[in-house]
Amino acid sequence: MNIKAILFDLDGTLLPMDQDAFTRAYFKELAGVIAPLGIEPKKLVDVVWAGTGAMVKNNGLQTNEKVFWKTFADLSGVNVDIFKPACDRFYSNEFHRAKVCTGENPLAAHAVRLAHSNGRKVILASNPIFPLAGHASRLSWVGLKPEDFDMVTSYETDCYCKPNPAYYSDICARIGFSPEECLMVGNDETEDMLAASSIGMNAFWVTDCMIPAQNSHWDGPKGLFTELIEYLKAI
Repeated sequence: MNIKAILFDLDGTLLPMDQDAFTRAYFKELAGVIAPLGIEPKKLVDVVWAGTGAMVKNNGLQTNEKVFWKTFADLSGVNVDIFKPACDRFYSNEFHRAKVCTGENPLAAHAVRLAHSNGRKVILASNPIFPLAGHASRLSWVGLKPEDFDMVTSYETDCYCKPNPAYYSDICARIGFSPEECLMVGNDETEDMLAASSIGMNAFWVTDCMIPAQNSHWDGPKGLFTELIEYLKAI
């Protein structure tokens, strides 16, 4: 392999977590900040899920941020000019309380440093349903920051989401490398392994917090995060 760029997923990959427990904690903290502004907590959760679904279906014509907030406004009937600044502040503040539902990974920063060797570009390819501030907060929980990466996908900058293969094609176009020159590292068999490999990317399935697909099975390289470290040393 002639790998020129390495893409890392965040949740469940660099940052160990139980996705369901984390999501519950996230919504609890978000509701505590946003609901008092004029939206009932259950409706808030429903609207956020609908906005997330709209981002996943985004066709590339506008950013995920615009898609999310249009959906939020249409379904809630509220003035998003009030809610959006509060959400922006939330991701740099109260969002940190959800850290209790994640684990430690002292090897995360080491893996990113290894990925940078030989002049490679390193991309944080976390599903861009969060703003950059949300990524920055979660990265800090494993001793990393956005500046440790050559590019970070976020809802402000991206127009596709996982598992749409166009998400990966767009990254390749932006960094100037072919899919065959890239390696995707992730824990979700569907969103990371199968979606990335469908356009020709190489991939490594991190199995510590693995999310298997229902009907397809990855037959490429995989292993615990400690095994990923050895894999990165070898390529």
